Amino acid sequence: MLSGHSNADGSPERLNRRRFLVAASAGLAGSALAESATAESLADVPAREPGADLSGFSARSQYVKISRIPEAGPGRRNIDPSEAINSKAPLQDLVGTITPSDLHYERSHSGVVDLDPARHRLLVHGMVERPLVFSMDDLKSMPAVTRTAFLECTGNGWENWKKADENVTVQNTHGLVSTNEWTGVPLKFVIGLLGKDPASTWMLAEGGDAAGVARSIPLTEEILDEAILAYGQNGEPLRPAHGFPLRLLLPGMEGNLNIKWLRRLKFGDQPWMTRWETARYTQLLANGKARQFQLRMETNSVITQPSGTMVIRPGRNRITGLAWSGHGRIAKVEVSTDGARTWQEVALTGPALPKAQVRFQLDWAWDGKPTKIVSRSTDEKGNVQPDRKSFIAAMGTNALFHYNAQQTWGIDESGRVRNVLD
Repeated sequence: MLSGHSNADGSPERLNRRRFLVAASAGLAGSALAESATAESLADVPAREPGADLSGFSARSQYVKISRIPEAGPGRRNIDPSEAINSKAPLQDLVGTITPSDLHYERSHSGVVDLDPARHRLLVHGMVERPLVFSMDDLKSMPAVTRTAFLECTGNGWENWKKADENVTVQNTHGLVSTNEWTGVPLKFVIGLLGKDPASTWMLAEGGDAAGVARSIPLTEEILDEAILAYGQNGEPLRPAHGFPLRLLLPGMEGNLNIKWLRRLKFGDQPWMTRWETARYTQLLANGKARQFQLRMETNSVITQPSGTMVIRPGRNRITGLAWSGHGRIAKVEVSTDGARTWQEVALTGPALPKAQVRFQLDWAWDGKPTKIVSRSTDEKGNVQPDRKSFIAAMGTNALFHYNAQQTWGIDESGRVRNVLD
C-alpha cells in the first residue's frame, strides 16, 4: 500500500512505495515469463552420468567464458599483456555485486610482485612515540574486521572524456571498478599501539613494488575510522595482483591510495608531495590549474546489460547494472529508456551497503524503435550522478581522472547497442 503513517522525513512512505514498485515489477516479469514459457518434457535432456572426481580446486564450467582484458590506456586495446597498465573486469558477464577475486580489475605500475609472507614486514614510524616493525603473524594476531567495499581506479570511464567509440563494451568503459569482501586489522588499532603524535595529520603509505608507489593520505576522522590493513579478500588471502600479503584499504577513496604490497607507513604533519601526487594523479582543469588530492570517488552507475556491442530483440528485456558511491550508501537508482527525457526509479537487488556496489534492475518492453538507455544514481548524502553536459561544464576535457558522468547506450532499429555520449 502507498498510504499509511510516516515520520517527519517520510521514510516509511518512501519504503512502502519502493516495495510497491518492486512488487509491481516482479508481477509484470512473472506474467511475461509465463506467457513465453512452453510445456516440455525432459525427453531431450541428456541422461544422468557420473561426474568428475573431486579436486583441491574448483574450476569454472567449460561453458563459461569470462575473463579480464588487458589495456594500455584510453583507446589502446587488444594489446600484448607486456604493454598493459591495467586489466579490466568483465562487468557485462557478472551477476550480483561481489567480483570474483581473479576477475577483480588490476592496475599495476611495475607488474605483479609475489612476496614471501614469512619475510614481509611493515614498518610504522614518523611522528609516533614507539616506531614498530610488524610481521604478518603479528598483524594476524590482532583484532580483525571484515567489510564489503568497492575499489575503483581513477581512470575508470576515461574512454568517454572527449569522444565515444561506439564499438566498445562496458568492460572497456567501466571495467576498472570491482567490489570485494576485505578482512584485516583496523588502522586505528595499530595507531593505538604506536602512540601517534596528535600533531600528525598525514600518513605516507608505501608499497613494495619496484615502482615504489607512495601516497600521502590525510588522517581525517573518516579515514581513521574506516581504514584497514587488509590481508584477506573474499574469504582467502589477497591475490598477488591485489597486494599479497598486505595492502591498505580506504573504502570510497581512489584506487591508487589503497597501496598494494604495503611495507611502510610514516606519520607527519604535512603531505610528502611524492611524484604520484604531483606528476601523476592530479587533474588538469579547464582553467589551466591542476587539482591535487581529489581523493574520493564520486557517485556513479552504469547499465551492464544491455550494453555496448550487445544485440537485443523487441519485447521484454531485463535492464540491469551497478551503482556505487564513495560518499556512502546508494539511496536510489533511476533509469531512462527514452534518452533521459523521463526517468523511473528502479529496484535495488539486495542490501545497499556503504561504499559498496549495489545491483539494480528493471523489466522493459522495447518497441523496436531506436532509443537510448541511461542510468543515474543518488547516494544517501544527496549526491546525484551528473549528466555528461553538466560534468564537462564543471570539469572541462583536459582532465583524465574521476569521470563519473552518466553512461548512455544507444539502440538502433536492429537492436544493436552502442556507446554514445548522450
